[in-house]
Amino acid sequence: MESTRKNNQSLYLDNEFLATLALAKEGILHPVDKLMNQAECLEVEQSGYYKGKPFPFPFIIAPAGEKNKETLTHAQKGDTLDLIVDGKIRGFLVVEEVFEVDKKRRIEQIFGTYDLSNPEIQSFLKRLGDYAVCGAYEVWFDDIKQIKTNIQEAKKELDAKNVAAIMINANPFHRAHERVIRMTLEKYDLLVIFLLKPYKQDILSYDLRLKSLQYFVDNYLPKNRVVIVPFENTYLFSSYKNAILDSICASNYGCNKLILGQHHSGIGAYYDKNEMKSVVNQYNDLDIEIEIIAEFVYCDECKTLVSTSTCPHGAHHHIKYHAKSLLEILKLGMLPPAIFMRKDISAMLLSELFKHRFDNISKIYDAIFPNNGLLESHDEKDFYLELMRLHQTTSLT
Repeated sequence: MESTRKNNQSLYLDNEFLATLALAKEGILHPVDKLMNQAECLEVEQSGYYKGKPFPFPFIIAPAGEKNKETLTHAQKGDTLDLIVDGKIRGFLVVEEVFEVDKKRRIEQIFGTYDLSNPEIQSFLKRLGDYAVCGAYEVWFDDIKQIKTNIQEAKKELDAKNVAAIMINANPFHRAHERVIRMTLEKYDLLVIFLLKPYKQDILSYDLRLKSLQYFVDNYLPKNRVVIVPFENTYLFSSYKNAILDSICASNYGCNKLILGQHHSGIGAYYDKNEMKSVVNQYNDLDIEIEIIAEFVYCDECKTLVSTSTCPHGAHHHIKYHAKSLLEILKLGMLPPAIFMRKDISAMLLSELFKHRFDNISKIYDAIFPNNGLLESHDEKDFYLELMRLHQTTSLT
């Protein structure tokens, strides 16, 4: 399928739309491999299935904007629309059908509610147009192909039969993440860590989170048994049923087990006769096994990291690994205690977040910390590591 580009109309998309289209095109949302028409949308809404396989809501694009609205209201079947992202043609679509979108219903499908005070819903509504378009398309987005290749090569190298997947933000990467990763590696040949790649700015950039996670894998794990890949965390995964989508994607990437924490967004975990259940129990025909694990905490009686499902001590003894709170500590330039985060990772993050924080870091370092009398060069990371070592000194505390 090729675009003639001669007198084509344009549809203006953002990178989230492009990545979403690429996920379907590369088979990661299988059996969904195209945009749904109006009849297919109605079928999925009513049944929760597409082509006999679970799928939580209709797969459409309905981009906002007056230019897009004008293009779609005038589009005829067979017209070719160039897909423009950041001023560049990144693909094209041959129109099969254009139909009106019920915005309220679409938001309820994704979020489970139409609460306009919700910031995520407000953001989603701004990018949701009045008309959806479907038809055969091509997009030029190679990232997903590369991810599939990386996983396939790792499986082949290890002759891995049992492949587990974990999806994390690592925002920031902390000790509870470490425990889940190690626990999974004990039972599976290969672990694929899908590091969620956001489409909004955060204090910890995706590259910095990837750097800290890769550092842990390289230094503390059998790294040939772990593959870290970016996961395009597009607007689709804002859904209150995103655990279903995560399962579909992990399966289509070649994994046969998905590990989810009980607080994973969109999972709705609850206990029924001492068995943890969730939204994924609505489907018994997903092509992947799902394990939901209880929350990990630090217990000041056990003096170690424990699962809330096995620790006999009450919540008043539990120190929680609350990512947003740890992020707030880092934002203030403070070192999180080592029970929360590995000290070398904390040092890495702070040295990147607060570059050139000190006028003369080597002078301060040499003035405070023990040294062998030789002049040495030190950077912010060295400084934070030594500071953490002193924080952990107990003889005068």
